[in-house]
Amino acid sequence: MADALPAALELRGIHKRFAGVAALQDVQLVLRPGEIHALMGQNGAGKSTLIKVLTGVHAVDAGDMRLNGQPIRPGSPLEAQRLGISTVYQEVNLCPNLSVAENIFGGRYPRRSWLEGRRIDWAAVNRGARELLARLDVDIDVSQLLSSYPVAVQQMVAIARALGVSARVLILDEPTSSLDEDEVQKLFSVLRRLRGEGLAILFVTHFLNQVYAISDRITVLRNGRFVGEWPAAGLGPQALITAMVGREVDLSAGGAAAHRPPLAADAPVLLQAEQIAQAGQLKPVDLRLRRGEVLGLAGLLGSGRTELARLLFGLARPDQGSLRIDGEEVRFASPAEAVRRGLAMCPEERKSDGIVAELSLRENIALALQASLGLKRNLSRAEQTALAERFVKALGIKTTSVETPIGLLSGGNQQKAMLARWLATNPRLLLLDEPTRGIDVAAKQEIMDEILRLADGGLAVLFISSEMNEVVRVSHRIAVLRDRRKVGELPAGSSEDAVYELIAAQT
Repeated sequence: MADALPAALELRGIHKRFAGVAALQDVQLVLRPGEIHALMGQNGAGKSTLIKVLTGVHAVDAGDMRLNGQPIRPGSPLEAQRLGISTVYQEVNLCPNLSVAENIFGGRYPRRSWLEGRRIDWAAVNRGARELLARLDVDIDVSQLLSSYPVAVQQMVAIARALGVSARVLILDEPTSSLDEDEVQKLFSVLRRLRGEGLAILFVTHFLNQVYAISDRITVLRNGRFVGEWPAAGLGPQALITAMVGREVDLSAGGAAAHRPPLAADAPVLLQAEQIAQAGQLKPVDLRLRRGEVLGLAGLLGSGRTELARLLFGLARPDQGSLRIDGEEVRFASPAEAVRRGLAMCPEERKSDGIVAELSLRENIALALQASLGLKRNLSRAEQTALAERFVKALGIKTTSVETPIGLLSGGNQQKAMLARWLATNPRLLLLDEPTRGIDVAAKQEIMDEILRLADGGLAVLFISSEMNEVVRVSHRIAVLRDRRKVGELPAGSSEDAVYELIAAQT
């Protein structure tokens, strides 16, 4: 049993402060070889900071860190890797323009002898990459560009790279956020094999069902403090949520979704797409969205959900079909034109398509509203501050100040800020692509209730999520995509099984 083994990694009394603000206070963590240990907590609980301390991104202020009983104090991610601590992040931090093999061995290429000029031994690189991937049951052409493979394969490549540095501790930070259910199960099969080989795995996620599917033990942080450690089998989901949030959270009733009024039968059509398509991206789709309606868009990864949202918002140009707003045909040449017609979109990839990491939270929230006002009407600093502070309070964004660079906030708080940015424009139609990705369970509840409140006030919402329980909970209707085409619609109250049956149905 892993509990009987000495700790692979042990942290005691860890403290970290930023500009006088305590991010971690007296945190502890014990990770044993041959176990998968879930690290849980709300956004802003200190999980990311703890990982950055552990991997040498931030210097710890106080506390004891031991690896296999020996004191450590990594001063950089490279030093942490040399110690045997490897991390795979939510956003795969690899180079898509390089081959799979180059990504796995980048920075530590095997080289030929001095007599041969110390050139890179490409045969050894490719052979080593194949061997590492074979350990994960992945058989691909390692000479191909990383970008030619789907996200699930890229995630495996990142894990292979981590294992290639003789990792004794593997940290997985939200590794399943971009994977569909089948891909998650394949990843879990790999993790169980690595656990059986004696690797110590720290697993960070917001998906409660995954915690219980894969984890041996659970450590919970709240507000930068250690709350407790439990065997996964001894801590039920409701108790886990209470430990994370610090109060009882009743999820059984489904919040506002269980009590919202039905959509009015005479609600006017706001958006109508007829046979809208883009070659190679989306086959012809019909879609209709009424004011005050939440239309769920369901489908597996690669089904065309994001591609459809991009066409509706002017991020891509359809090559056939028509789009009408309030009955008037429109052709958006850019997202700016869509914004002027009352559309707003929170993209799936907040890092690359959403936040401006160097700007403050205030500037990020005010960005879309300022753009919609044009050059003739500049929002004053006071107006921006008042706007940002209102949404910080309304959405529960955790920050010491609206002047904090948004890149320093947790992923969930960045996601809330993106929602705030678009709500500030007072849109008529809100396109939400994975709006709760990387957000803890209590924050998800708050965001979903806010979306439903806005819909009850007349806002039309296109809601895209990989979490099918969210789709069925909030939607008046559900449009189902498969293989980049619409395969049907389901009414409010439909079950998750009904959605999956439609996805799996033969054409």
